[in-house]
Amino acid sequence: MDFSDGGSGVEDEVDAVRASDEVEWSKVGIVRVVVEREDPSAKDVDDLMIRRFLRARDLDVEKASNMLLKYLSWRKSFVPNGSISASEIPNELAQDKLFMQGTDKLGRPIVVVHGFKHKPSKSTLEEFKRFVVFSLDKICSRMPSGQEKFVAIGDLHGWGYTNSDIRGYLASLSILQDCYPERLGKMFIIHVPYVFMTAWKMVYPFIDSRTKKKIVFVENKKLTHTLLGDIDESQLPDIYGGKLSLVPIQDG
Repeated sequence: MDFSDGGSGVEDEVDAVRASDEVEWSKVGIVRVVVEREDPSAKDVDDLMIRRFLRARDLDVEKASNMLLKYLSWRKSFVPNGSISASEIPNELAQDKLFMQGTDKLGRPIVVVHGFKHKPSKSTLEEFKRFVVFSLDKICSRMPSGQEKFVAIGDLHGWGYTNSDIRGYLASLSILQDCYPERLGKMFIIHVPYVFMTAWKMVYPFIDSRTKKKIVFVENKKLTHTLLGDIDESQLPDIYGGKLSLVPIQDG
């Protein structure tokens, strides 16, 4: 009887990964040519961004190219000055509902969202969308070198019907999925009240399959254990048993 040391299997896996990488990068080049032909401003887009759009469309060059072109067009119209300033979102920032501090065990920045502080009656849908872009741009600009994704903790403690905002949820979901693809690494949804599930059932059909796989509902009794599985105590916000204080997104 012959016994294998398993070496060839490992080598095969390495070769497969290398071949997959080569396919990805070759398609990045194709997408660049296609998109720059339609929109010369795409020359300022780096290869990692193109790769994220490709991955979001399962490496389909045509779909990824169309998605990137739509993004470039949207960016020019929605963010004509290149960035959203704090002065454009005063009502949203006053709610003090989004924080960013620490990293998980994979080096991904940690964002905390307090759902009960979201007050749609105190703002407008357009300002909220500007706030979402402002926040995602801040998160992406603070990514550690070599990192492309972030982790979010959506805390719904105290959430009620006055916080419910289906239009806002769908708008932010669209921005995240269509304009910042492959940026979300994982999302923990915690302290979930029963009444929230009514809103969740309305939003869920619009979440794409890739994003659905990144969302984890956490039981209250398993909260600390679950978070510590992904985040060291030194990097976990103190309100969840860690060591870090929350830092408002605009202050970081």
